Amino acid sequence: MVARFVLPMVLCLSASAQWLHYPTAGIPRTPSGAPDMDAPAPRTADHKPDLSGLWAAEKRPCPPPGCQDQMVSEQFVNIGFGIKGGLPLQPWAAALVKQRTAENGKDDPTSRCMPGSPVQNHTSPFLRKVVQIPGLLIIMSENSAIYRQIFTDNRPLPEDPWPYWFGYSSGQWEGDTLVVHTIGFRDGLWLDRNGTPMTDAAKMTERFRRVSFGRMEIEITIDDPKAYTAPFTVTVRHNLAADTELLDSSCIENEKDWPHMIGK
Repeated sequence: MVARFVLPMVLCLSASAQWLHYPTAGIPRTPSGAPDMDAPAPRTADHKPDLSGLWAAEKRPCPPPGCQDQMVSEQFVNIGFGIKGGLPLQPWAAALVKQRTAENGKDDPTSRCMPGSPVQNHTSPFLRKVVQIPGLLIIMSENSAIYRQIFTDNRPLPEDPWPYWFGYSSGQWEGDTLVVHTIGFRDGLWLDRNGTPMTDAAKMTERFRRVSFGRMEIEITIDDPKAYTAPFTVTVRHNLAADTELLDSSCIENEKDWPHMIGK
């Protein structure tokens, strides 16, 4: 058996563990009662787009061998999917990705019940709830009940930050786009299931744009000179998950998979 079997098991838990069929209050609906995903994006009291809501990463066709489960997107497996010529990996990083892919991602931190990188969380099949209040945007994930804070109170980024799973994030509005700069990552983070690396030298820029009530785009630029020969940019898309709710998933609870993660 290979380690990749762990992923479908986790996804099944996510799919079946929702608070199903509870109507979300205050959202626009079509005459049939379905959520109106094409309605205008909501705005806050200060007229900024409101990113609040329960969001799911968009799932596009990803047949084997690229994906072993139809519930994940290409970017969950390979964050560089669609980039012409592939990611600009340093030679050591390219060799590492090749090794990790051959081992079926057995050492993925998320497989060992540790937090994933912010990029992994953007493509994860687990739902995420965004809560936007003045000066702060919070992203909560049902995967191990983790959270991320993005400050929008004009604070500067720390000069010598203690390394952190999600880094330190400060955002500013540019028109209707929230531009977020993040530094201070732990070394050894993964960007995807294939094991694409991110080091402690990385700087990440995200551009959040709610294009309609039910759709959000996040443009992500990674500038990591230790692992890449040049910065690269990808765009992930999220859809609103209506009429359901988060339900915490604890990876560590009754964990029995680790001894079986042998890669091949």
